[in-house]
Amino acid sequence: MLVLVAPGQGAQTPGFLTPWLDLPGAGDRLAAWSDAIGLDLVHYGTKADADEIRDTAVAQPLLVAAGLLSADALGAAPDAVAGHSVGEITAAVFAGVLDETSALRLVRKRGLAMAEAAAVTQTGMSAVLGGDPEQVVAHLQGLGLTPANVNGAGQIVAAGTAEQLAALAENKPEKARVIPLKVAGAFHTHHMAPAVAALEEAAASLAPAAPAVAYVSNKDGQVVADGTEVVTRLVGQVANPVRWDLCMETFTQRGATALVEVCPGGTLTGLAKRALPGVKTLALKTPDDLDAARTLVAEHAEHSA
Repeated sequence: MLVLVAPGQGAQTPGFLTPWLDLPGAGDRLAAWSDAIGLDLVHYGTKADADEIRDTAVAQPLLVAAGLLSADALGAAPDAVAGHSVGEITAAVFAGVLDETSALRLVRKRGLAMAEAAAVTQTGMSAVLGGDPEQVVAHLQGLGLTPANVNGAGQIVAAGTAEQLAALAENKPEKARVIPLKVAGAFHTHHMAPAVAALEEAAASLAPAAPAVAYVSNKDGQVVADGTEVVTRLVGQVANPVRWDLCMETFTQRGATALVEVCPGGTLTGLAKRALPGVKTLALKTPDDLDAARTLVAEHAEHSA
């Protein structure tokens, strides 16, 4: 079983879209998407610095655009799809739930709404690496923090106020390391509640289709077969934890043999290498990775047959 996955916020780096613009038609597609959402994706994907693309309102549509562009270039037909956080919107396009333009308009509103919510209070996120997962979660909750991303493979991301994160840095869980993340707010927590209302309004005009392939949800790792339910989960997910660990459990249960992560790949394949032994993985970073990815997809197709 081939799984196609899309990364979340933080995977972007300055200039990461530059090599993809050499592909036929890529520049035209990005220009059309830019016009549709009122954001210069070409500029932000090629010339903007790290601070500019760290902006939530910029990063989120940029990541979805990159995922769509690279997946189209790959041309694979996955058996299952999933995305981490904002990557779920990318995955919704892979599954045929949303068309590209609708997805980009939704993610543009998502990024703006989450940036506005993040500006209310000084909040952030820190990765907790190692330690016993249950003990880590209990430790975070004791400090008033939310385990906002339970990623599996020994990684949990804590989210909360600056004061709470400072307390975590001083008082780490047993046998764990704490690494502050360069994000603009406490995503996937109650701090994002105002963004949910804005997204509900934006989603009301969508006409989602039923997923054409297995769509694995961040909420609980379940496969969702109804398009309206997919969108409902996309809306609510901004203020609720990401359970990527449960998504990977579902990949295993459904017999995953290969996993390809679209551009800017690396984060999710790294987790998969540790949590999904025996599953072949490949991350699309530049178009130079496409041939290897196509070979992996072909080998998977032969194996599945």
